Amino acid sequence: MTDDQLPAGVPVRADLASLPSYVPGRTVAGAIKLASNEVTGGPLPSVLNAINDAAGEANRYPDSGASALVARLAARLDVDEDRVAVGCGSVTLCQQLVQALCTPVDEVLFAWRSFEMYPILPQVAGVGQRRVPLTSGHVHDLEAMAEAISPATRLVFVCNPNNPTGTAVRRTELERFLDAVPEQALVVLDEAYHEFVDDEEVPDGVELAKQRRNVAVLRTFSKAYGLAGLRVGYCVAPPAVTEALRKVHVPFSVNRLAQAAAQASLDAADELLERCAEVVSERSRVRDALTQAGFEVPPSQANFVWLQLGERTTEFSEHCLAEKVVVRAFADEGVRVTIGASEENDAFLTAARSWPAS
Repeated sequence: MTDDQLPAGVPVRADLASLPSYVPGRTVAGAIKLASNEVTGGPLPSVLNAINDAAGEANRYPDSGASALVARLAARLDVDEDRVAVGCGSVTLCQQLVQALCTPVDEVLFAWRSFEMYPILPQVAGVGQRRVPLTSGHVHDLEAMAEAISPATRLVFVCNPNNPTGTAVRRTELERFLDAVPEQALVVLDEAYHEFVDDEEVPDGVELAKQRRNVAVLRTFSKAYGLAGLRVGYCVAPPAVTEALRKVHVPFSVNRLAQAAAQASLDAADELLERCAEVVSERSRVRDALTQAGFEVPPSQANFVWLQLGERTTEFSEHCLAEKVVVRAFADEGVRVTIGASEENDAFLTAARSWPAS
């Protein structure tokens, strides 16, 4: 039977046709990949040992609540365990927050451009969304976001530092914004790149969450800890929120290897954070070189830089690819470039300098 002879089949939601797809960074054989905000160094030997040990029990289900990891994180962050929830990467926790807190009459508010999943998750859940443009400096416009909050607003995502621009909001303006947010709205400080922040005026979201009833913080082991392939993140929030997250999570979604690797990474945190300092140093070098070459590059507090290129974005991305460097292009807006090892960054800078429009 051919396709045109088959019955019509099960109908799919019509609104999914307009749903933007998440676009992962490209991997091209033989090219340097600077498109996915991964760290160059893999797990440390002690972490690999923990992964290998855990693999020996892969026939057993993991602890669905990741209780040992929760306890370790709570002790490290100096919060009660009931304020910590673990998920399959921080993006899954974003999804759980939408599912747990929002109904079809509610809205999710976020800046744009920001993390690509923010507009996708509410649409999939059948929840409203409202976007507020970044400032001309590519930073969250917190005043405009505060004004955009309505009685329907249940979640406000603040990506700090922001993905893909790398910019960050500072303590005074963030605290002023939090003061203005009504308690019925949960402000989610998405701090996936927290470990790369070197500006002392960019606040630690966990400390803010300890003081406020409507603030949650998301962090991940994917970036600084080098565990992107194992998918484990965590949320620090009021107990009522973390309880709701646990009710909507998919059982056993944080696998045994991920839990073991995360705990071993906490044991090796000082060594891993030394690698973050190296990234920060390289970030400054790359940005300085790009601005000297004539590119517009806002200050970054993440492990990547943002080149504002507008309609020239695709042209620049294809030029880099021809030079065997893969970057992440956002059509007609700009290019995000992960900070890699020194020699990888040098290859990118060579490509950038050789672009005819530079």
